[in-house]
Amino acid sequence: MRVHVSLTAALCVLAIVGCGDNATEPTPNVATAGLNLPSHDALRTKLRDVLERKNGGLGFEMWASFVNRDGVVQAVVFSGVNRADQWPGSRVISAQKANTANAFSLEGFALSTANLFAAVQPGGSLFGLQESNPVDPDVAYKGPATDFGTATDPMVGKRIGGINVFGGGLALYDASGNLVGALGVSGDTSCTDHVVAWRLRHALNLDNVPAGVADGGADDNLIYAVGAIDGFEHPTCINPFPDTEGNATTIAPKLPTTDPIGPAK
Repeated sequence: MRVHVSLTAALCVLAIVGCGDNATEPTPNVATAGLNLPSHDALRTKLRDVLERKNGGLGFEMWASFVNRDGVVQAVVFSGVNRADQWPGSRVISAQKANTANAFSLEGFALSTANLFAAVQPGGSLFGLQESNPVDPDVAYKGPATDFGTATDPMVGKRIGGINVFGGGLALYDASGNLVGALGVSGDTSCTDHVVAWRLRHALNLDNVPAGVADGGADDNLIYAVGAIDGFEHPTCINPFPDTEGNATTIAPKLPTTDPIGPAK
């Protein structure tokens, strides 16, 4: 088969015909080339809407970021009135989570940042992964800080890098099932970050997940550890309120299901 392909390619060259060897030549990522992720204002509006719900955790304001399939930051927002209303450190973490979910998801298989927790622990099969793609500090901390979380956030248009291995990062799949980038949310417990990210992705109709490690291979939801952490599990998180106020541990298994071929249910 390789000989046949090589001969075909050679004949193309000899005949001065503009054809290529489809078995070896890469092609552009069409999804990235034509991608239009939701705008800064749309992301902020949906984030604020989601935070009106009971999401467990501490009830804090949050940051959210998008990256496209090439890992380029498309938007960075905060939910509060100003950038001091949420943890300042969570701005970069939100983008780091988006980068991670994008970097380790595929067209046919999604991994959330929460799915990576167990495997990167000492002795785990992916131990050291969190050190593999460091954040670019020139991108992360470029000023002025007054632009952080606005439409002109200095991270926008640049590759942030970074690997994060707790809840809050999810790959984004459009209504046709194309992987178009990823979302990162940060500012509360890691379990609540995941819940908010999941509901935000759902609200944006970008949760048409083809497959994953959770729910019998259906999606990229949290898998809470029961006993040993040795697969794709994630620890439970602190919850200072009773279940009636929303407990992320009990909310996560009841989140909206994903649909790989149409709008989420």
